[in-house]
Amino acid sequence: MKPLISRLKLYLRWIILGATFFFLGKVLKDNWQQVAAIRVEVRGWMWLAIALGTTLLAHVCAGWVWSLILQAFKQSITPIWAIQTYLKTNIAKYLPGNVWHFYGRIAAATRVGIALEIATVSVLLEPLLMVASALLVALLCSHQIAARFGLGGLLAQWLGLLLVLAALHPRVLNPIVQWLSKLKQQGNAGDSPSPPAQLLSYPLVPFEGEVGFLMLRSMGFLFTFWAISPIEPGQIPLLVSVFSLSWLLGLVVPGAPGGLGVFEATAIALLGKTISPGILLSVVALYRLISVLAEAIGAGLAWLDEQRIRAQQ
Repeated sequence: MKPLISRLKLYLRWIILGATFFFLGKVLKDNWQQVAAIRVEVRGWMWLAIALGTTLLAHVCAGWVWSLILQAFKQSITPIWAIQTYLKTNIAKYLPGNVWHFYGRIAAATRVGIALEIATVSVLLEPLLMVASALLVALLCSHQIAARFGLGGLLAQWLGLLLVLAALHPRVLNPIVQWLSKLKQQGNAGDSPSPPAQLLSYPLVPFEGEVGFLMLRSMGFLFTFWAISPIEPGQIPLLVSVFSLSWLLGLVVPGAPGGLGVFEATAIALLGKTISPGILLSVVALYRLISVLAEAIGAGLAWLDEQRIRAQQ
């Protein structure tokens, strides 16, 4: 049964990737002349540089939020260590499987003495917080969502947000930590049992931090858009909302490392009737480049900072 499920998951990943890139390829084929005609002016390069810095700052913010999650479980770690570890491992999400960045953080956390179950729950809690924050930010434009997708689409978004917020409650998370702790103790029968750490309150501050992370990512997307085309003030809420939904689907859809392809296809599908497809293709392609570049720079800076700290010790 398990081999069959694994095979179906593999097929599903390839189907999703194939359909996504087929859609993007068709849009590019139909609009390649518009894309080729787009030029980035000097001011546009300035906006792209700002977008790169803002996106890098967003990843630093995400590392800081991970430190808040660990501290909520009474783990004595510093924000600097969490940010360094987060930035160094984040680039691994583009490897096949889309789980190696989580594995890297769990391994790094256990090396500094954090219990395996706490490390595991912390890296699972982070994307849940991101999902909740993306849904909340997207609801900033709820009237346009209702106009485009109907009341059902708006209610589905609210329902998803409430379900995720409920899943973040200590009454849900603490039993998971206790279950993981029991599994660990069964695997190490000779060790004396120790009470698992528990979440004593709702992770409201980490949730607020993830909202800040999504807003910074949205700003990076807006700055990239400004580099290609002017934006009307009335378009900003729609662009932020669509970015959040597109980023969310890139996060949760299986088979897309780093949301590659899924984010781009969703943004084009949602904005295709409002903004020129040629401009959209250029924006999402540039933003993908900026996002990967920001993650690579973040990983490099984190490694250099780690070496500097080691040299001073």
